[in-house]
Amino acid sequence: MTHAEKDRGLGALALAGTAFFWSLAGLLIKLVDWNPFAIASGRSLVAAVFLLIWIRKPRFTFSGPQIGAALASTSTMLLFIYANKATTSANAILLQYGAPIYTAILGAIFLREKPKAEHWLAFVAVAAGMALFFMGDIGGGGLSGNIAAVASGLTFAAYIVFMRMQKDGSPLESNLLAHILTAIIGFITALFLPAPRITGTALLAIGALGVFQIGVAAILLSWAIKRVSAIQGSIIAGLEPVFNPLWVFLVLGEKPGSNALAGGAIIITAVVVSSIVTARRTRR
Repeated sequence: MTHAEKDRGLGALALAGTAFFWSLAGLLIKLVDWNPFAIASGRSLVAAVFLLIWIRKPRFTFSGPQIGAALASTSTMLLFIYANKATTSANAILLQYGAPIYTAILGAIFLREKPKAEHWLAFVAVAAGMALFFMGDIGGGGLSGNIAAVASGLTFAAYIVFMRMQKDGSPLESNLLAHILTAIIGFITALFLPAPRITGTALLAIGALGVFQIGVAAILLSWAIKRVSAIQGSIIAGLEPVFNPLWVFLVLGEKPGSNALAGGAIIITAVVVSSIVTARRTRR
């Protein structure tokens, strides 16, 4: 095995580790019996401290794209945590997973990156898959949570577009600013809601969310993305929406509905296949 092959293999393992830590969000959020804003504030506070220690000397430019990325990321985190509380974890992650297709569409509008045919076909497939989530059988999920999950996919797509606008930006520093904003907004909003009940389980879950699900995942991703192909990245990242509801089902017994499973399969397939087609065209 050559050094390059070994490096790619380690990159694939690091990306798989990223997807694993990301997939813990649904379970850990379910374990914290707090309102969504308190959870968001606590998680982002821990994550901000962790990333600040790692970066040491962050450089904030406060440019339009950096602020836009931070606000979009903050909106994504607040919406996703609310969705995990208001609907099933499967619904929350699968409805958000259409984000790569939204990114292609928004990129065409704001970055003049022309979407390919596979992006438009995938967009139609994602829309069809999402429709299944709102056709009666939502697996115990709530309508408001499903809507928040779809919205989190849109805001995440906006975050990616703003990140692309930053030619010399740092993803970790943009994430750090987003977590600082989320911690502040979440804390202020939580003051007007019932006080969270402090328990050992809640504190451990918040700590794990901030350090592992956010902090370590961000570091692994920044290291792995330089060592794997776009095709590998698309396939391995697809592990997150598969394992996120699996952990919740195994630990808490939360079972997705049949429509959610069917819709989720359509969404994951559409995103992964379109990403692979685009990556192969780019490589050629």
